[in-house]
Amino acid sequence: MNLSTGNHAQTPTIKRFTLEEYHRLGELGFFAQGDRIELIRGELVYMAAKGTAHEACNRKLIRELPKLIGDRATLQDQSPVVMPTDGAPEPDFAVVKNRDDDYVSIHPTPEDVLLLIEISDSSLTYDQETKLSLYAENNIQDYWIFNLLENVLETYSEPYQRFQGDFGYRIKRVSLPNEAISLPHFPDLILDLSKTFPAKITP
Repeated sequence: MNLSTGNHAQTPTIKRFTLEEYHRLGELGFFAQGDRIELIRGELVYMAAKGTAHEACNRKLIRELPKLIGDRATLQDQSPVVMPTDGAPEPDFAVVKNRDDDYVSIHPTPEDVLLLIEISDSSLTYDQETKLSLYAENNIQDYWIFNLLENVLETYSEPYQRFQGDFGYRIKRVSLPNEAISLPHFPDLILDLSKTFPAKITP
């Protein structure tokens, strides 16, 4: 394709979407049924396919987290969290503050978030880099990654901006599957990790 006009070359550019445009595309039926798409810094990103280990961990967390949290917060599963930086990621789980309207008028924003959780196998690098930077930039205070490749829970806290200009977390902690960990903001709510990781498949 010729991208020049006269003597002036034109560089192709990526179309970035605002949150309003993204939501409008959904209303117009632009996305096919079953498409798993997130808006990340204005770009449409197709989410990685889920393996059986991912789904097993998801089912275990669906079983354990509601029992643990009860009515002290709101738990959402693979639903949007709206970011001011033109993002609408859909983390595997989000623990958000209770609202009287159950967020019927608007999706949760970073100010509502108590904890974001991603379950990672094939998406591990993406969750450790792109998602982590996005969440830190938007001041998400606590971010967990169930790292199924290494069979550990990675917990991140205290977001900050690095000298290079990108964002990260000051504190990273690794917990093993035979340990327990308290939920951020709820030190009395203890999650037994032995009930969350999928069983290892032996040949």
